[in-house]
Amino acid sequence: MTAPARTLEIRTSPHMVSGYSVDTIMFNVVVALLPVTAFAVYAFGLAALLVLSTATVTCLLTERVACRLSGRASSLGDWSVAITGLLYGLTLPPGLPLWMVVVGGVVAVALGKALFGGLGCNPFNPALVGRAFLQAAFPVAMTTWSPAFTSDRFTALGSSTLTLPFTRPLYDAVTSATPLALWKFERQASEVGELALGFIGGSTGETSALLILVGGAYLVARNMMSWQIPVAIFAAVAAFSGALHGLDPETYASPTFMLFSGGLMLGAVFMATDMVGSPMTSGACLLYGAGIGMLVVVIRVWGGMPEGVMYAILLANACTIHLDRWIRPRVYGATAQEAPR
Repeated sequence: MTAPARTLEIRTSPHMVSGYSVDTIMFNVVVALLPVTAFAVYAFGLAALLVLSTATVTCLLTERVACRLSGRASSLGDWSVAITGLLYGLTLPPGLPLWMVVVGGVVAVALGKALFGGLGCNPFNPALVGRAFLQAAFPVAMTTWSPAFTSDRFTALGSSTLTLPFTRPLYDAVTSATPLALWKFERQASEVGELALGFIGGSTGETSALLILVGGAYLVARNMMSWQIPVAIFAAVAAFSGALHGLDPETYASPTFMLFSGGLMLGAVFMATDMVGSPMTSGACLLYGAGIGMLVVVIRVWGGMPEGVMYAILLANACTIHLDRWIRPRVYGATAQEAPR
């Protein structure tokens, strides 16, 4: 009898894999976002539910159409665009007119993702691309906030939610300012406990910081998220804002306020850690996160807008390719001169 033929397979690195497929990782990110999403609906009621549902459905439909037009197989099953829809919805004011939500969702997927080739090719976080477009196109609507925990939030909708397309929305008499806006323009501080638990107004995702951290801890425990990035962001924000607060407490907010206010928690845990837009090496991740943290404080303190998380992450996304090139591990057995650049 002849011995069975043996085949030697030669493959490129990496030769060790975690066993997690893309759809498994993305599904777990969706699971990690569910507590934040549920609390957003609990805090803002029907308006938040409609905004989040519209954002997610719009992103799913846009992805389907983009795949069809480009001749690619449908990518709806990998859960990546569902994450984009949820994150995009969580960055929006709960009273935003739904037609604006649709426009931003189309831009997020079509221009922020499909235009660059789809999953794995987009240099910028698509959810933030959609929000940045809305911020530029509809600045008043994007900075008008509905109060949280109103008594009729599950039985009534604000007048702005169902505004007809391309008409000016009419807002209810009762609106609220975000904690960052109150501090920046009125020097009015908010309770850190309320910020951490989410009992404040703002975007739908500016809710419970503790739930966001729980979701991030779940992903880190499953080795599905780089812990270096959010840790570097939090450390940079705490250090920089702490130094300013130490110099002049009346002018500069405390580090705890800076950490728990606005969209910092959501951005640091779920957006800055996007595997496509963030660096690959540990050293580059730390520098990337520190840069985001510094930019957030700079924009919040000296910028015209009270919040700067979105712009900080998008600017850092643009630097990712350079960080990966500058901070590259040395090839085993190679000298510094022989290492690729």
